[in-house]
Amino acid sequence: MAFPVTRLRRLRRTEGLRRLVRETRLELSDLVYPLFVMHGQGVRREIPSMPGQRQYSVDTLVEEAREASALGIGAVLLFGLPARKDALGSEAYDDDGIVQRAVRALKSALPGLVVITDICLCEYTDHGHCGVLRDGEVDNDASLELLARAAVSHARAGADVMAPSDMMDGRVAAIRRALDENGLSHVPSMSYAAKYASAFYGPFREAAESAPQFGDRRGYQMDPANWREALREIEEDLREGADIVMVKPALAYLDVIARARARVDAPLAAYNVSGEYALVKAAAERGWVDGKRITLETLTAIKRAGADIIITYHAKEAAQWLREGE
Repeated sequence: MAFPVTRLRRLRRTEGLRRLVRETRLELSDLVYPLFVMHGQGVRREIPSMPGQRQYSVDTLVEEAREASALGIGAVLLFGLPARKDALGSEAYDDDGIVQRAVRALKSALPGLVVITDICLCEYTDHGHCGVLRDGEVDNDASLELLARAAVSHARAGADVMAPSDMMDGRVAAIRRALDENGLSHVPSMSYAAKYASAFYGPFREAAESAPQFGDRRGYQMDPANWREALREIEEDLREGADIVMVKPALAYLDVIARARARVDAPLAAYNVSGEYALVKAAAERGWVDGKRITLETLTAIKRAGADIIITYHAKEAAQWLREGE
């Protein structure tokens, strides 16, 4: 029926009414907190391009994870900064590597925390690319064995979920096969299935010290202009055994998240990446936007687009705000 019988504003009049009919609900259980871990003791090194984010040593990482867990955050995603880098990224699959140490410490201190580990070589290689180089090019097939070794090493250390982010063809199958062959068939994978070659990653590369020493990653990460290819990547990773699939970045790719949600029933993650975080922080620090409102609006938009899981550097502050709203 038409106005004046139909008045959609009636259900917007008070916060209680708005909450009652709210279609999309951002919840603590949606959030995953990314963390950067490095060698040393007592380290809490600020990341200039990501205000509020730090590089942690294992001991301070446990303290930070404990704080996040107390706020209701149930999962973290680990990125490691090695003691040294080499052409093959060997600390990625060293059983005494920095991520493996961090996993053991976290699972000892917080056994109920879901610990997800990034599986890639870029943080560990001296050239900064995500796989093995052959004649100046990333060799897809030669990289698969090393990625699989890293996944097995992380899982043996106690990691709950493997998250391959390298964008090599066939890496989900290689990791699944290696886990299964090593008695780790219970360990799931969360594939960075549609990972775009994005300019929004800049601050992360400072945080993880993983910028490529030459060229870029457009030869293996996705062209930002493509969405049909993203669905092919997602479907292929699911066929190869991925348990969760991810779209990265999130905000500039909400359409891809929505299309993926319409196509697949598997759990869908979205990564609210470092550049997206830094833009909000920079504007909020200058008073140009309300930091709290724009953060919660952003995360709600990602959820509304169809994401089940949101990986975000805003996790701790968002958790605090969500708890305050209860």
